[in-house]
Amino acid sequence: MMRRAAAGGRGVRAARRPELRLPPLRPYDGGLEPDGDYDGLDFGRANLTGQDGAGARFLDCALTGCALDGTRLPRARLLDSVLTGVRGVGTDLAEATLRDVELADARLGGTRLHGAALERVLIRGGRIDYVNLRAARLTDVVFEDCVLVEPDFGGARLERVGFAGCTLRGADFHAATLTDVDLRGAAALDLARGVDRLAGAVISPAQLVDLAPVFAAALGVRVEG
Repeated sequence: MMRRAAAGGRGVRAARRPELRLPPLRPYDGGLEPDGDYDGLDFGRANLTGQDGAGARFLDCALTGCALDGTRLPRARLLDSVLTGVRGVGTDLAEATLRDVELADARLGGTRLHGAALERVLIRGGRIDYVNLRAARLTDVVFEDCVLVEPDFGGARLERVGFAGCTLRGADFHAATLTDVDLRGAAALDLARGVDRLAGAVISPAQLVDLAPVFAAALGVRVEG
């Protein structure tokens, strides 16, 4: 990792971003149903609080300003869709699939994404607190200009993942596997656990200096004046 950082990160493959072109959408003012099929719909500012959409499929959909407090979407599939300004606490997306999705300006807390699969996903702006991504698979995912408070990547697999202009506070990479993960663009990088799992990531020289105490602690090295 340190050799790659010193070499300027050459050979690090950048994440592929989603290319979304939504068709004309039909307004939708109904609720969610387990295993529901939602195609080409605009959910507007729908209140989906506490609703159950387990196993549902969303294709070419837009969710704008929706309330997702306690919304159940385990094993759901969100495909070629845009979520803008959604908000909620305790949204359940365990084992969900997100592919070619843009999540913009979200305000989420305690979101459950453990075991989920994210592919070509852009998470831009907003703030996400205490997201559970344990054992998830992230491929071609970009976190851009957002705040992540205590994100849990424990046991996750991250491949071609970038953090551009993000603030990471108390990030947990325990038992994670990283491949072509670019942390250089993070505005702030604070690790709670998993510094020993950063092989396969690239950091900047400044970040290396900032993380030196964490590396020393992980190696059992005492630094004394």
